[in-house]
Amino acid sequence: MKRIDPSTLDLQDKVVAINRVSKTVKGGRTMRFAALVVVGDGNGHVGCGMGKAAEVPEAIRKGKEDAMKNIVKISRNEVDSIYHEITGTFGSASVLLMPAAEGTGIIAGGPARAALELAGIRNIRAKSMGSNNKRNVVSATIAGLAQCTTPEAVAKLRGVTVEELMG
Repeated sequence: MKRIDPSTLDLQDKVVAINRVSKTVKGGRTMRFAALVVVGDGNGHVGCGMGKAAEVPEAIRKGKEDAMKNIVKISRNEVDSIYHEITGTFGSASVLLMPAAEGTGIIAGGPARAALELAGIRNIRAKSMGSNNKRNVVSATIAGLAQCTTPEAVAKLRGVTVEELMG
């Protein structure tokens, strides 16, 4: 897979979850924070990352940096939806992504919705199945989006024209 340079993109970020984690040590409990962050340009690029630190802003910054390392390019059709139905899986979480007509909007749960909005998809239906772990749901959504192909790419693989492919 080709690596995408995040410096060329106008990225926005969205914090999906912040978890407080405590570790019991000899002197008592130490509190730390883990932040799940999704970044995207709203134009077909999206990525997610996890950051952990003693303070929340530092955890968010680290999560954003991690997300920039994991950006993928997705293909969208003319109504800002996906071309075909697909299931993305990550761990025990799976997300069923279904194309939708213009005006449908984003019908999806919280973690999946954040990834879809920042990817620039405006019309889609998504169903989260299996685990409801936020990190796995976001990763499954992005994995599903990354697997989507265009009719042109499928026609090229099969050695036919797009018209022959579509019937």
